[in-house]
Amino acid sequence: MTEIGFYHLTATPLEKALPRLLEKVVEGGHRAVVMAGSAERVASLDATLWTYDPASFLPHGSAKDGKAERQPIFLTAAAENPNGADVLVLVDGVEPGHLGTFARCLDMFDGGDEAAVEAAHMRWKARKAEGHAVTYYQQSDSGRWEKKG
Repeated sequence: MTEIGFYHLTATPLEKALPRLLEKVVEGGHRAVVMAGSAERVASLDATLWTYDPASFLPHGSAKDGKAERQPIFLTAAAENPNGADVLVLVDGVEPGHLGTFARCLDMFDGGDEAAVEAAHMRWKARKAEGHAVTYYQQSDSGRWEKKG
């Protein structure tokens, strides 16, 4: 079963928190697929990952770049794993379809959006019922992740 962490954004927006988590994924020697809700969101996240910190570089790409198998981080709006990733990052409340190829999943949701919080709660219950190991993380006021359950 996949280990799933639910990441409740309360102090910073996704565009600030996602790059930091992806840095940890890459530093740990892992590959990631980031699954977003639309092609437009993929393009926006692509731009974010190029510009979030002038002193950093996160190797990533999407279908428009080609050669998905060479990308340590692959951005997509489809349920796919073209780069052989072991980490799946879900944003925009997307449903992964199949988690079997991933060792770990990070489900990130906006704590300022009541509907997003409720939807994340429903996904938590569903993943737990499926037998996955689920953990809940919430941002502290400083933006650090604190394990809550």
